[in-house]
Amino acid sequence: MSDTAEPLTWTSDPSSNPATNPSTLIHPRREPFEHGLLPISKLIFPDPAQSLAPLKQKFSSTGLRVNSAALADALQISVEHAHLVLDTLASVLHSDSDPLTKARPDEIDSVGADWRDLILLLYVQSYKKLLPRTHKDAAAVADVWPSTSAFDGYLSALSPLQLVRSNSRRFMPSQADEEAHQLSYLQKHMANILSLLADPVEGEGEESMVLTVEGFEHLGFLMHFGDKGSDGVPLSQATSFFANSDPDMPAIPIPAAQVHDWISQNIAAALEHITENVSAKDNGSASASDQDILMADVCTSSIKASTSAKGPCFIEGISKSSYVKQASDIKGSSLKVLNCHESVIYILAPLRYATIYGCSDATIVLGAVGKAVKVEHCERVHVIISAKRIYIANCRECMFFLGVNQQPLIVGDNHKLQIAPFNTFYSELEEHMAEVGIEATINRWDEPLALGVVDPHDSLSHPAGVSDVQAESATRLDPDQFTNFLIPNWFGGESHGSTKENPFQLPDAYMASQQKNLKNLGEIKQSLREAPLEENRKRELSSALHVLFKDWLYASGNIRQLYCLQGD
Repeated sequence: MSDTAEPLTWTSDPSSNPATNPSTLIHPRREPFEHGLLPISKLIFPDPAQSLAPLKQKFSSTGLRVNSAALADALQISVEHAHLVLDTLASVLHSDSDPLTKARPDEIDSVGADWRDLILLLYVQSYKKLLPRTHKDAAAVADVWPSTSAFDGYLSALSPLQLVRSNSRRFMPSQADEEAHQLSYLQKHMANILSLLADPVEGEGEESMVLTVEGFEHLGFLMHFGDKGSDGVPLSQATSFFANSDPDMPAIPIPAAQVHDWISQNIAAALEHITENVSAKDNGSASASDQDILMADVCTSSIKASTSAKGPCFIEGISKSSYVKQASDIKGSSLKVLNCHESVIYILAPLRYATIYGCSDATIVLGAVGKAVKVEHCERVHVIISAKRIYIANCRECMFFLGVNQQPLIVGDNHKLQIAPFNTFYSELEEHMAEVGIEATINRWDEPLALGVVDPHDSLSHPAGVSDVQAESATRLDPDQFTNFLIPNWFGGESHGSTKENPFQLPDAYMASQQKNLKNLGEIKQSLREAPLEENRKRELSSALHVLFKDWLYASGNIRQLYCLQGD
C-alpha cells in the first residue's frame, strides 16, 4: 500500500500551475479522515453546510470554547457522545499549541474546543471512505470466506483470511488512491467549508464573505503543504495573502472567493501530479517498494518494511516471523501494520498514530502511541498497547492488553473480543510514554464504549443491521487467565531506560492472580529442588522437563522466535 516513489518533475507551464515544485504540493491531512470519523448517525448531516451554520452562529457569537454540555445541547446528542467528539478532536488537531491537545483526559471539558476546529471535524463526518476495488476472482473469495458464513457480506469479504490467501492486497486502495479521494472531497466541499469559517462583510450581506488570518489558519486542520507525512508548511506561509500586513496591526481579511480559487488551483495541481505518478507506475516505473511483497517463511532479516520520511512507516506482509523495531528504526510519527500473520511484532518506539489492519494469529506490541490507535479487520490477534486512545472495528477472537487514557471505542461487526490490563514493559517505556503524553496513572481499559454495527462512512452497508444497532462489546479476561508478557532484550548490554516494571497499576483481582501464580511457581521450584531423588534421577527429571518445554515451543510456534532472534 505504500506510495514511496520519488515525485515526478513538473513539465507544465509554471505560470498556470500554482505548485511547480512537487515538494510544495498541497496534501490532505490524513488524521481527520483516518482517526477522526465517528459512526454516530446524528453527526452525519445530509447537508453539512446548512446543518452546521446555526452551530457556527451560536458558538462564534459567544467567543467561548465549546464544552460537552454545550455541544450536546446544540446537536441534541448525549453528553457521553459529545465528550467523545471532543476526545476525538483532541486526537486529530493540527496545532500542538491548542490547549485541547495539551489537556489531561479529565480536563477535556474544562478546556473545551475552538468552535472552528469543532465545525471542521463535524463537517468531515460526511466523508465516505474509498472502497476496495472489486476482487477479480469472486470464487477465490467465496472459497476463503464462504458466503454462507454467519459473518457474510461486505465486512466478512475483508476478512484477514481472505486477504492473505487470495492476495487481494493489490485490490485495496493505495496511499495515492486515498489521498486523491480525500483531495477530491475537499475540492467538492471547499466552498461550503469556507462559508463556515468566513464572516460577512458589514453592510454587504452574506454573499460577500471574508476570511481572517485566524480562520484561514484553521484550514490547516484539513490540509498542509510539503511532503506527505511531514508536519507540513502552515497555510499562511504558503501564500502571500497576509504577507504584507503590518505586524502591529491586525491582518486585513481577504475575500473567501479568492481563497477558494487559490485552494482549488492547488488541489487541481496535486491531483494532476498524483495522476502522473500513478500513470508512471502503470507503465513500469514503480520502485521496488511499491510492488506486492511476496510472503515467505522467513525471519526478520529478510522481511521488507517500507520506512519513508514522506509518510507512515509500513510494516506489511510479515508471515511466520518475529520482528522488532526500536525508536531509532522508525522515521516519522505514524505507523501501519498491515496483513501480518502468525508472527510476533514488537514496535518499541514513541508514536503519534498507529493502525493495525488485516492481521491474524499474531501478537503485536506497540510501545507508546500518543494520539490514537486503530485496529481493524483482525482475527485471533493479541494486541498489547499503551496509548492515549484505541478504536477497534470488525475484529474477531482478539485479545487486547491495554494501558489507555480514554475509553476503548468498539464499533462494527466484532465477535468474542476480550480486554485486559496492560501486561508488559521494556526499559524505555516510561520515557516513551512521557514523550507522547500518556498518563500511567489513568487506565480506562475496562470501560469500553460500543457504538453502531454499521459504519456510515462506508459507502457499502452491512446486511446484519443498521447504524443504530449497538456493536458487540468486549468481555474482561478472567484474572486467572492473566499472565505477564516478557519482551526479550535482543541487543544485550545495559539498558538505557529506567522502566523496571509495568508502569500501569494492575487492578486488585489481576494483581492477586499474578501473585498467586508466582507463589505456585516458587513452590514448584522448591519442590523440585527438595525432591528426595538421586542425582541421576534428578538429571532424568530435568531432561524430561526440557523435552516437554521443547515440545511446547514447537506446538505453540514459539520456537520460531528463538530461531529468528538467534539469526539477529
